[in-house]
Amino acid sequence: MKTQLTQTEAELLELAETKGPLGKAAIYAKLSGPGWLQGAITLGGGSLAGALYLGVLFGPHMLWLQPLAMICGVIMLSAITYVTLSTGERPFGLVIRRVSPFLAWAWIIAAAIANLVFCLPQFSLATAAIQQNLAPGTADAEGINTMKFIIGGIIFVIAAVIVTAYNRGGTGIKWFERILKVMVGLIVLSFVGVTVTLIAKGAVDMGSILKGHIPNFSYFTNPTPAFTEAIALTGENSAHWTAIVTGDHAGKIIAAFGTAVGINMTFLLPYSILKRNWGKRHRGLAIFDLSLGLIIPFVIATGCLVIASASQFHGKTSDVLNENGEVLPAMKGSYDAAVKPILAKIVAEGRAETPEQAAALLTLEDKKVAAMYANRDVGQLASALEPFTGKFLAQKIFGFGVLGMAVSTIIMLMLINGFCVTEAIGQPDNKTAHFLGAMAPGIIGFFNPLIWTGASKAALAIPASTIAGALIPIAYYTFFLLMNSKTALGTEMPTGARRLRWNALMILATGLVTAAATWVTWKGTAVAGLKGIMSTTCLIVLAILFVVGTLSFLKKNRV
Repeated sequence: MKTQLTQTEAELLELAETKGPLGKAAIYAKLSGPGWLQGAITLGGGSLAGALYLGVLFGPHMLWLQPLAMICGVIMLSAITYVTLSTGERPFGLVIRRVSPFLAWAWIIAAAIANLVFCLPQFSLATAAIQQNLAPGTADAEGINTMKFIIGGIIFVIAAVIVTAYNRGGTGIKWFERILKVMVGLIVLSFVGVTVTLIAKGAVDMGSILKGHIPNFSYFTNPTPAFTEAIALTGENSAHWTAIVTGDHAGKIIAAFGTAVGINMTFLLPYSILKRNWGKRHRGLAIFDLSLGLIIPFVIATGCLVIASASQFHGKTSDVLNENGEVLPAMKGSYDAAVKPILAKIVAEGRAETPEQAAALLTLEDKKVAAMYANRDVGQLASALEPFTGKFLAQKIFGFGVLGMAVSTIIMLMLINGFCVTEAIGQPDNKTAHFLGAMAPGIIGFFNPLIWTGASKAALAIPASTIAGALIPIAYYTFFLLMNSKTALGTEMPTGARRLRWNALMILATGLVTAAATWVTWKGTAVAGLKGIMSTTCLIVLAILFVVGTLSFLKKNRV
C-alpha cells in the first residue's frame, strides 16, 4: 500500500522535523486522529465501572493502577503501530501469513464477540444517564420499555450516521475524528469539573490523592485502613469480613486493569491508521497521537472518577444506612448482595439454620461493613455529589459525561465490527459489508431493554467477558512475534539495543496482561455451571493457541 500524503500534511510533517518539542507537538496535535478513536472506545462503561469499584473498595489508594494498565496497553499499541506503518499491510492477513492462522482467527473472533455483546451495556448506560441524570421525567414505569426503545433508537441512528460518514472516507474520516475528539474532550471536562469542585469544597484530601499514585501492592491481599478499622469492630465475624473483602480485591483490581486496553482496541488501531493512509513517515506522529488521544484523556477521566467515588463512598455508610442502622430502600439490592457472603458463613458454622436467622445475628458494626462494601452505580454517585457540586453540576454535567462515554463507545464498537467483517470475508474495501457489520452491534444494543436484563445479562456477560478477557494476551503475543519477524518487517525490524528495549517492554506488558487474564479465568473455574465450563475451556484454548502460534511462527520464520 502506498502512502498518499496530501501536500499540506507532507509539508507539516517536514516542518515538524525542524521544530523543537513544543512546536512539533503543536503540529502533531493538528494531524492527530486515530489515537482519539482509541480514547473514545476505552472511555466506556467498563472503565467507568472499574473506576467506581476502585474508589469504593480502595479509596484513593489505587489511583496508580489504571495508568499502569494504560502504559502496558500503549506499549503493545505502539508495537502494532510500528508493524502496520512499517509494512503497510493489513494485519489480519499479515498474521495469517507470517505468524499463525489460528492466532489471526482467534483475534478477529474475540474482537467481534466483544463488539456484539459489550454494546448492550453501553446502550443501557446511555439510557440510564438520560433517564436518571439528564431527563428524569422520561423514566419508564416498571415493566414498560417504551422510552428506553425511543432513546436507544435515537442513539442508534446518530451512531449509524457517524459511522457511515467514516465509511465514505476522505472528509468523512476527518469529520468522524473531529466528532470523537469533541466527545472525548467533553467527557474529560465533565469529570474534571466535578473533581475540581470537590477539591475546592474541601471534600478531597490532596495528600492522599498524591500518595495514591505511588504503587502499593499490599492492597491486593489486605483491606485498606478504613475497612480494617471497621472490620475490627465486628468481633467474631472479623476474620470472615476480612476474607470476604480481600477475596474480592484481586477480581476488581484486574477488572479495572483489563478495561484500559481491550482486544477490540488492538483490532481498531491498525485499520484506522491505514484508513488515514499513514506510512513510515508517520511513526513519530502515531506515538504522539496515542499519547494525546488515549493516554491523557483516559488517565484524567478515570482518575477523576476514582477520586469522586472514593471521596463519597470509601469507608462511608450514610448513603446505605440511616441513623438507626436501617437499610435505605434505594440501596437494598446492593446491601443484600454485600451481606450475602457473611450470612452464608454464619450458616456454614452452624450459628444459624437459615440466612434469615443469620441476618438477625448481625450487629450494627456488621451492617456498616456491608454498607461500605456495597456496590454503587452512576446514579448513586451523582446523587452523593449534589451537596458539594450542586444538583445541576452533579446530575446534568456528570450525566452528560457518562452519556458521552457510552455513545462514543457504541460508535467505536460499531466501527470496529465493520472492520472485523470486511477482514473476515477478505474484502477490505467493501463498504456495504462494512456498513452491515457495523450495524450489527447497534441493532443488538437497541434491543438491550429485552436482552440485557436479569438472568440474561449474567448469561451473556459471563461467556463474553471470559472469552474476550482470556484472549487479550493472544493479541499482545501475536504482535510481539510480529515485531521479531524478519520475514514480516524485513529491514525495518529493530536491531541491537533498540530490539532489546522493544522486547523488554513487550514482554513486560504481555506478561502482566497474561497473568491477569489467566488469574481471572482460573478463578472462574471454581464456580459451578456455565462460568466454570467457559473458564476452563478458555484456559485450554489459550494454552493451545500459545503453543500452536509459537510453532507456526518458528516454521514461517526460518532463516
